[in-house]
Amino acid sequence: MFWNKETETLKGDKLEKLQIKRLKWTITQAEKIPFYKKLLNNSNISSDDIRKTEDIHKLPLTKKTDLQGGYPFGFLAVPKKEIVRIHTTSGTTGKPTVVGYTRQDLDNWSELIARNLTMVGLTADDTFQNAVNYGLFTGGLGFHYGAEKIGMTVIPSGTGNTKRQIEMIDDFGVTALHCTPSYAMHLSEVAEAMGTELESLRTGMFGAEPWSDNMRGILEEKLGVTAYDSYGMSEMYGPGAAFECKERNGLHFWHDSYFIEIIDPDTEEVLEPGQKGELVVTPLVKEAMPLLRYRTGDITMILEDECPCGRGPKIARLTGRSDDMLVIRGINVFPSQIEHVLRSIPEVGDQFMVYVDRINHLDEMTIDVEIKREFFKGELSDLERIQKKIIHSLKELLNLRTKVSLVEPESLPRFEGKAKRVIDKRGDKF
Repeated sequence: MFWNKETETLKGDKLEKLQIKRLKWTITQAEKIPFYKKLLNNSNISSDDIRKTEDIHKLPLTKKTDLQGGYPFGFLAVPKKEIVRIHTTSGTTGKPTVVGYTRQDLDNWSELIARNLTMVGLTADDTFQNAVNYGLFTGGLGFHYGAEKIGMTVIPSGTGNTKRQIEMIDDFGVTALHCTPSYAMHLSEVAEAMGTELESLRTGMFGAEPWSDNMRGILEEKLGVTAYDSYGMSEMYGPGAAFECKERNGLHFWHDSYFIEIIDPDTEEVLEPGQKGELVVTPLVKEAMPLLRYRTGDITMILEDECPCGRGPKIARLTGRSDDMLVIRGINVFPSQIEHVLRSIPEVGDQFMVYVDRINHLDEMTIDVEIKREFFKGELSDLERIQKKIIHSLKELLNLRTKVSLVEPESLPRFEGKAKRVIDKRGDKF
């Protein structure tokens, strides 16, 4: 099934001409942003230098820290009055990355989601439960508007209240579910305890965090669905930039709307299809916030084989990160963010350790924090106050519940080289 067959199957010269046209427009749009205007001038590059798609390699790369340097509106290419929505994504320090959207951007985004949902066989006859956060996180509203575009009955259930989520699936005859894979695992276990088999469910769409084929099999068995992988990030609009088709052998990146490359994360050399490296994305239709060669930090490769479904190139499912970002219950967390919070609290000492584990299929983060000696000898009530203060400060910045343990001064590991403050125990769990 296709939502827009002509565009989705575009290849060869026709695709090349469209990508070049849109890349030239994107460069012109980016020149309205002071950061890019300076970067392009220093590199002596303009849209006139783009004559074939390979010419994109002449453009400089963009990093997440560049975007944070423009907080809050320094990367908008249109007047603020044309911005109809704002989302944010986690930054490596205290400030988030701000992403603006024009009306056209929102229409473009919902069009991509509509393609994804149609590609896996969903239609106006389906009832869609969107069990992800509807706040500044892009997962909720992105899928919501795309599902409405194809005429699905949409239930904006959001996150939490799992028993009620299960009741809604049964009561409303939900056929399609979107959430993080870890929440889907939790939901399946609660459903089992409640004695329901969620008989109406047929399709599960899961993303925002890495998950394995082993976990896919478990989800399909427990929920009775066919499970599909979704990829995207706020800087690209949000989720749905790439999605699995019914072949489920890689994710189709919408090549009319994004130009993708794979680079060696250390040397920045452009790699060939079939070689694993860091994904670099240039959105081709973004009005409010154009980006040039944006380093995603995600490790994957462009697959060489043509897909039987007839659509364009695919990327392999993501295998890791080139940086130290963690994904906890669909939320991006950088250790530097945690450090930023802890350093701002006078009672906290110099060392901390972060432990990430998967408990009952849900990610849990525990932080051991050294307390300065003069505070550690205080009353138990004083330690409880410090602990609550740290938990509250972390929740405010990360929008994530964490467990915090206060430990004695000089009890945590010291490092001669680069500090390894994160122990992620999830690797062997699905």
